[in-house]
Amino acid sequence: MADPSSYRPKPGQIPDSPGVYKFRDEHRRVIYVGKAKNLRQRVANYFQDLANLHPRTRTMVTTAASVEWTVVSTEVEALQLEYSWIKEFDPRFNVKYRDDKSYPYLAVTLNEEFPRVQVMRGAKKKGVRYFGPYGHAWAIRETVDLMLRVFPVRTCSAGVFKNAARTGRPCLLGYIGKCSAPCVGRVTPEEHHELAEDFCDFMAGRTGTYIRRLEKDMMQAAEEMEYERAARLRDDAEALKRAMEKSAVVLADATDADLIAVAEDELEAALQIFHVRGGRVRGQRGWVTDKVEAVDTSGLVEHALQQLYGEERGDAVPKEVLVPALPEDAEAVSQWLAERRGSQVSLRIPQRGDKKDLMATVQRNAQQALGLHKTKRASDLTTRSRALEEIAEALGLDTAPLRIECYDISHLQGDDVVASMVVFEDGLARKSEYRRFQIKGFEGQDDVRSMHEVIGRRFKRYLQEKERTGEWEEHPTDTATAGPAAPAAGPAPTGPVPAVAEDAEPREDDGRPKRFAYPPQLVVVDGGQPQVAAAKRALDELGIDDIAVCGLAKRLEEVWLPDDDDPVVLPRSSEGLYLLQRVRDEAHRFAITYQRAKRAKRIRTSPLDDVSGLGETRKQALIKHFGSVKKLRQATIDEICEVPGIGRRTAESVAAALASTAPAAPAVNTATGEIIEEDDGGNS
Repeated sequence: MADPSSYRPKPGQIPDSPGVYKFRDEHRRVIYVGKAKNLRQRVANYFQDLANLHPRTRTMVTTAASVEWTVVSTEVEALQLEYSWIKEFDPRFNVKYRDDKSYPYLAVTLNEEFPRVQVMRGAKKKGVRYFGPYGHAWAIRETVDLMLRVFPVRTCSAGVFKNAARTGRPCLLGYIGKCSAPCVGRVTPEEHHELAEDFCDFMAGRTGTYIRRLEKDMMQAAEEMEYERAARLRDDAEALKRAMEKSAVVLADATDADLIAVAEDELEAALQIFHVRGGRVRGQRGWVTDKVEAVDTSGLVEHALQQLYGEERGDAVPKEVLVPALPEDAEAVSQWLAERRGSQVSLRIPQRGDKKDLMATVQRNAQQALGLHKTKRASDLTTRSRALEEIAEALGLDTAPLRIECYDISHLQGDDVVASMVVFEDGLARKSEYRRFQIKGFEGQDDVRSMHEVIGRRFKRYLQEKERTGEWEEHPTDTATAGPAAPAAGPAPTGPVPAVAEDAEPREDDGRPKRFAYPPQLVVVDGGQPQVAAAKRALDELGIDDIAVCGLAKRLEEVWLPDDDDPVVLPRSSEGLYLLQRVRDEAHRFAITYQRAKRAKRIRTSPLDDVSGLGETRKQALIKHFGSVKKLRQATIDEICEVPGIGRRTAESVAAALASTAPAAPAVNTATGEIIEEDDGGNS
């Protein structure tokens, strides 16, 4: 625990301009990021009497070992830089919202020649329009099914689309009128793109125009006695109305707004967001967070706005954002939102009318979400704590193993040998810390030798990190006082200007989380006594004696310890055994997924891959020109030179590579006796 006075900047060092500051710990990891209108006033607040600080702030400043800052020209720049650094460094003392589920979106891929409507989860992609999020994927599919009557946009995958184009026959949706069948040329790319744009306009809330147009066309068709067409238009209008009915009308038709409500206690906070487009609730999501920093409701709202709109542009940022409390610098936040939208954004607290009533509904949802989360977490925490305590007791550990790493070896009959490392912290999977290895030290199948190699490589990297960060130095240089230097006199800088520490030695470390920097308290290997002995031997060779090792054998679920002839048998109902099984199964899943991907990649390799300087584009050009690797192998050098982009030297290299890999005899299907031709896609 550091004394904040040991790294407190000298009086007058800190500028009084806007900026962003970072606290780092003794290993130079960034643990907190903040922004300020006046850096001098804000940073000085952290160095008052510890008794006057909030308990969370006190923990942060005593964990830190240095502070530094970056000067910016405006408060909006400070807001953007703070968001970027929180995303980059993932500081442990900053509030970070986490979704309580992966919400599905309705996505329209406008970046493709023939846009596709589909359900998407995960990170958003450039050039794709998103609507939602929705609570359930089936809700999206019901809406899409109704709307395809009017906007018959493509919904098929790339494989189905290419197959239909090749055969000249559309899929079932094309036959029943729910797809315009661009795959077979029923509509041009321009016409199909216009359909997709109309679909997006309707989903964005501009609904009245299309329904009125359909009703007008229906009446005109009836007057002209085209009754079948009129009936079809009537059904189309009804379908759009039913799609609209799935979204509750809550505000005036032209209202585009996001409503954010917060429910909080001393330790946690829950947020609920309602997305209203065209006066209807088009999506809803919920976030929860631990209050790891001293933050009030306005601070929670500001963090939520940063996370919600930090990656958004254009219409994804609504005209109106309604919140329970305004951020500390509401004007700067409003300006930042306006820059992301490209037009004015109203950030305010609803005071009366329908918007205030809807905000009360969102608030009730937030309260319920917080109560449900605390109920689940209390049960989960109790179970995980009991599991870790049981493991510590069974293995004779001094403390519960808060970080567990598990290793597994995977191969297929000795080929494509790989290993996985999965990490559980406090009983929960930490997927960002997962790693995978290729076995490099030898060829063939030897699980024990593979385990020894993987453990040795992982912990050798850990020792290198310790050495690089100076944790092994007996008398390290004074890095606790990393106070930045005062800015030079002169005009204020127009962009970010990082302050430089006076007495901190230069380091390569930039504060980002490192891959192998943190040791576990327990290493679990998938296997029995031989694998455990190999892992222990690898640690001993590196001089590491403070990490426990055990193995979990699949057959009888026995726990093996180094140098013990008999296994530890945990009761079948033990929470500790259940946690070890989950860790082991996750390592096995991760390893076999990597091994299958590696094997599939090897199977897809082509003799053209070994041709130096031949990229993917020219490989595809060769295959397209000749039709298959077999026909390419039979071609002369002059014929290969006829392919655009292929010179004579490259053609000679291609011919030589194919000649060296020519099959001695044709492959035969032993079940049918059929000669198997080489794959037209370039495989061999």
